[in-house]
Amino acid sequence: QVQVVESGGGLVQAGGSLRLSCAASGNILSINTMGWYRQAPGKQRELVAQMTSAVNTNYADSVKGRFTISRDNTKNTVSLQMNSLKPEDTAVYYCNVEARDLTFRRLIAYWGQGTPVTVSS
Repeated sequence: QVQVVESGGGLVQAGGSLRLSCAASGNILSINTMGWYRQAPGKQRELVAQMTSAVNTNYADSVKGRFTISRDNTKNTVSLQMNSLKPEDTAVYYCNVEARDLTFRRLIAYWGQGTPVTVSS
């Protein structure tokens, strides 16, 4: 099995910054895409940013220029630096890791438990 654990959420004022971190561990053969999604109350979960193993990135239009995703393949970690935060960024942020495990070698999307981010106005 593969475990995904996020950290770094919290409460911040508008215009402030937060950094989210995510680590994947366990029976990992390889990791493809790592990314962040968020879900605000009453809304569907949406993609925030993702990075492929080839270091290609994809950002939601609403966060372009403010958020930066990075990953460390040696540690199986991915981070999200969030700057110029807005109240509309308030949501639970989930880490998503597409990985193959050593036992079955199937590509599966694993999710973390989520970390809340609240931006006050």
